[in-house]
Amino acid sequence: MDERTIMLPGAVNLRDFGGYATEDGRVVRRHRLYRSGALTHLSEEAQQAFAELGVNLICDLRRAEEKEEEPTPIFRHSPRQLEIPIFPGSALRMSDQGEPAELSLAERIDFMVTINRELARDHAEDYARMFEALLDLEEGGFLVHCSAGKDRTGFACALILHALGVPEQTVLEDYLLTNSALDFEGYILPRLMARYGHEVVPDREAIMALAGVRPEYLRGAYEAIEAEFEGVEHYIDEAIGLDASALHTLRSRLVE
Repeated sequence: MDERTIMLPGAVNLRDFGGYATEDGRVVRRHRLYRSGALTHLSEEAQQAFAELGVNLICDLRRAEEKEEEPTPIFRHSPRQLEIPIFPGSALRMSDQGEPAELSLAERIDFMVTINRELARDHAEDYARMFEALLDLEEGGFLVHCSAGKDRTGFACALILHALGVPEQTVLEDYLLTNSALDFEGYILPRLMARYGHEVVPDREAIMALAGVRPEYLRGAYEAIEAEFEGVEHYIDEAIGLDASALHTLRSRLVE
């Protein structure tokens, strides 16, 4: 388990994604940027420990149905909660149909690549709202999350790290930490069994193709960006709307 993973009872993929070196030799601040899956199952003790992280803004990327099924706890320190529902069209269609057990590994991978392309291509305005809120946060911690903290959140964190000047390979390494932070035996498999029962075939690679992340997924987002914006820097500037002044403000707060 990576030292950035924060082990709290009931937490899902809760991590500090600071501490990375930037291309200009500085370091992203620790204890300011967090990512996770749903916070619903944090125990009372874990909620108290979560409050000690100093999170002042929670950015929730889930749809209304997801939030109703797994509501965010009411924390005593009352962080601001911003709701930005994001759900790619392909994921919605899959959700309506259920998970076809007959999908091959290659088809599962292609499906997830498509989702990540859609995140980059179709949801720039949503991620722009996230950055606006992050820029408005002058002090305290920021947490972005979805249900498992891997796709919508994964792309969000990749954009934030890119904006802070973290090299692409390091961004990918942080993205892939989801596979170790998500407990396969204790979290992923029980959830699949509860939903699909004995139809679940315990093929770890096939399950993780949907429940985890792969380099191809983030690269799918990069491919969509490259096709229209010729790189992440142009995408952050033109699609997300972070000009040089906004980037300077963000880096002055979050990079040391």
